[in-house]
Amino acid sequence: MSNAPAKIGTATGERTQSSPTLRSKRKSLVASTIGNVLEWYEWSAYAVFAPFIATAMFHASDQVSALLSTLAVFAVGFLMRPLGGIVFGRVADRRGRKFVLVTTMLMMAGGSLVIGLMPTYASLGAWASLLLLLARMTQGFAHGGESATANTYIAEIAPSERRGLWGSIVFVAIFGGSAIAFSVGGVVTSVLSDDEVAQWGWRIPFILGAFLALAALYLRRSMDESEVFSAEKSGAEVRPSSKGRVARSILLVILMTSGITASHYTWTSYVSTYAITQKGMDAGVAYWCSVGAQCIALVTLPLWGRLSDRVGRRPMMITFAVLMIALQIPLTRLIGSPGWTLLVASSVALTVVAIPGALLSATMSENFPTRVRTQAIGFAYSVSVAVFGGSAPYLNQLFVELGVARLSSFYIMLLCAFTGIACYLMRETKGIHLKDA
Repeated sequence: MSNAPAKIGTATGERTQSSPTLRSKRKSLVASTIGNVLEWYEWSAYAVFAPFIATAMFHASDQVSALLSTLAVFAVGFLMRPLGGIVFGRVADRRGRKFVLVTTMLMMAGGSLVIGLMPTYASLGAWASLLLLLARMTQGFAHGGESATANTYIAEIAPSERRGLWGSIVFVAIFGGSAIAFSVGGVVTSVLSDDEVAQWGWRIPFILGAFLALAALYLRRSMDESEVFSAEKSGAEVRPSSKGRVARSILLVILMTSGITASHYTWTSYVSTYAITQKGMDAGVAYWCSVGAQCIALVTLPLWGRLSDRVGRRPMMITFAVLMIALQIPLTRLIGSPGWTLLVASSVALTVVAIPGALLSATMSENFPTRVRTQAIGFAYSVSVAVFGGSAPYLNQLFVELGVARLSSFYIMLLCAFTGIACYLMRETKGIHLKDA
């Protein structure tokens, strides 16, 4: 092996003579991110066009179809994503990160194409409902694997001293994909009449997403494999790790993520509904205010990631917990019928949520050894998102309907307290080499 020093811009000792260059790593970062944006776009597009899809694919008077509608919500939201994270996490730790990222891209694109071209209930009956259910289960399974593997892969290819900055791109993809989906929804519903959208317009975003995924797939095929994973598989950097320490880290990551994901889903998925139904805000205004707030928060993500590379992960995570506990009630009270109230409240809240969002990839990856990193993240992250994130909009609405709306804010604040406690108990990992995790 050559004794030449590592190139400028890479962490010392992180590359060998045959290792990818920094330029090659940046190309891999772009390829992974474009694919991740498209996956979040395809995932979010279903939520945007859900009312039109439900009309086309389900029928309330058909008991089988109605049952499948209920099962679809459950299976996709609370079963397939965690299962995909766990299964694909294990595959990624055995076969490689690149293999899973290419596979999940194919599965998401295939599911999107099926949704865009499938027959309606009127022509196929309850079989259309079943076909939609299977397509969404496939997407949910792939999406869980994509999330876990992308968080691991970006952290592993990043230079140690810039892992927070590079890792923030994962959450950029989350905000970006969602914003694109809502924007496409706004364009389609503005250009086409309600009847045209109901008849065929709702198919446009899914067909578009499937074809764009081909370009992302081409880029992903040329990505570098993670050096840390390759070294682990070759036996060059095998390090013993305590099962007890891994279990402790999984528990801490679940608690750490609880407040982050509950806050994220509340301020991206629920508050616009709250503004419309409880404060009388115009639906179109609420819709675009939510998009604007997500775009504002998106811009701050690299800044938070870079700052964490300087001051550490723990101080910033704890800062998020303190700010969210302090601001949750005042920001919720700010929302009224004028659109600016939702824009301001959501922008501030999501900018705060962006702090830990930018750090998740780096923080989670730095707390698990390479041989189990993706499957541990897949389990901890997906379970936390399913339990605390997926249930947040439902619990928020339930508390409102019961006349105890303030409990929804207290719920978010409690989970943010868990986040702060978990981060206090975690070690600072800024700048470590992932082989030492």
